Amino acid sequence: MDDTSEGEAVMTTLRTTMVVVALGGLTFLTACGSQSETPSDSIAARLPVAETRTVDAPPSASGPGGLAGVGAQKAENEIVKPTVAKTQKWVKIFSGPSDKDIEPDADKTKGSNIVELNATENEQIGTYVSDGAGRTLYRFDNDDAKPPKSTCNGECATAWPPLLIKSPGKIFPAGLDPKIIGYVERADGHCQVTINGWPVYYFAGDKKTGDINGQGVNGKWFAVAPTGGKTKPVPGFPLTSPSPTR
Repeated sequence: MDDTSEGEAVMTTLRTTMVVVALGGLTFLTACGSQSETPSDSIAARLPVAETRTVDAPPSASGPGGLAGVGAQKAENEIVKPTVAKTQKWVKIFSGPSDKDIEPDADKTKGSNIVELNATENEQIGTYVSDGAGRTLYRFDNDDAKPPKSTCNGECATAWPPLLIKSPGKIFPAGLDPKIIGYVERADGHCQVTINGWPVYYFAGDKKTGDINGQGVNGKWFAVAPTGGKTKPVPGFPLTSPSPTR
């Protein structure tokens, strides 16, 4: 064998040895996360301290503060943007509550372009419907639902102001089926919100959020349930209305 051939053989052997060592190192690296004792431990012991720091494990995806927990909390805090579930001429009834803050009108007799309807719990009467300001809404037995018709006008409407919707209108329900929400045109030309065909009203005797002073008045006025039905009577009611009603 000449000098050239001998040199090439030595280089080939050297390269083969380096590849084997490199592969062995890779084996150690891929196995270090699953084995408690590996040759990589001795290699790490010879490295500078700064290079042997262990990387902090990522937070658990399922534990408190984990990635999944953060995602779940974020999803819980996010308000889903409602879609239009029903349209009645110029009024749009949405699939759920608004994703934006709505400032209710302080004067409940004026009506608004935006109406919120919320299912509200009460220990005495069960679940009833209130507006965005928490004011109780009522139905009147003298009205009709099929077809919708309001019979409370004049002095009656002073004591029991109708919930009015202006054009163009939007109604955002929470805890109510949007398909049963609509409006009816009153004798005075204004449009009154209906639930399952029943026109809904405020009571002038309710002064603060959560008041149900109109419950059972004259045996014909009841806080309206999310289905449009009547909520249950309260012991001590019905009361005598302080203002004229039919």
